[in-house]
Amino acid sequence: MSYSVGQVAAFAGVTVRTLHHYDGIGLLVPSGRSHAGHRRYGDADLDRLQQILFYRELGFPLDEVAALLDDPETDPRAHLRRQHELLTARIEQLQKMAAAVEHAMEAREMGIDLTPEERFEVFGDKDPEQYAEEAEARWGGTELYAESQRRAARYTKEDWQRMQAEVADWTGRYDALMAAGEPSTGESAMDMAEEHRQHITGWFYECSYELHRSLGEMYVTDERFKAFYDSTRAGLAEHLKEAITANAARHTPA
Repeated sequence: MSYSVGQVAAFAGVTVRTLHHYDGIGLLVPSGRSHAGHRRYGDADLDRLQQILFYRELGFPLDEVAALLDDPETDPRAHLRRQHELLTARIEQLQKMAAAVEHAMEAREMGIDLTPEERFEVFGDKDPEQYAEEAEARWGGTELYAESQRRAARYTKEDWQRMQAEVADWTGRYDALMAAGEPSTGESAMDMAEEHRQHITGWFYECSYELHRSLGEMYVTDERFKAFYDSTRAGLAEHLKEAITANAARHTPA
């Protein structure tokens, strides 16, 4: 079975001119000719063209592709293994790029005027707006949510860095508190819970004790929030929730 240059061009999604060029430089010389002298490609030619297009998609220049394919020490299976490894790495890179674009889109939607580079520099792998869609679904119609949006839109890169530094400092101290065996209902834990509430109030919206208690419940009932806090220390989410509840109780008139 053989195919014309037009048929092969259609199969491979390339132009006839490209196939003529490959023939001219010796990269893909058709194995047959018709009685009229027209190019005819066999199955082996199609296999080689597939290899060429794989390497081209990976960014290899034509001369390197020719050297790779014509290397007598390399069999076709080795080419496929190599291409699979390269394509897998390319897919991982593209997935990271797609994630970067998604984060940049979220930043714009949240009114955070940072470049993607700045956003990753500031937040690393713990993005405080990673639950933006859910936050909007739960509280999008409230004044608290609107206030959070207004404040976030004004923050600079330096503001977000300062906020993240405060979060990191608080997290480290809460971790140490738990390591020391402090009970969740003790004075130290309640003071840390109060600091947590004031951080929210200072940076995002007025967080009442009632609302703070609701947030504490969410930290343990929503697996994503629980995983976020427990990534610092197992049980931190539950410990913090109890500290928040105790702190709210001591500040709320009976």
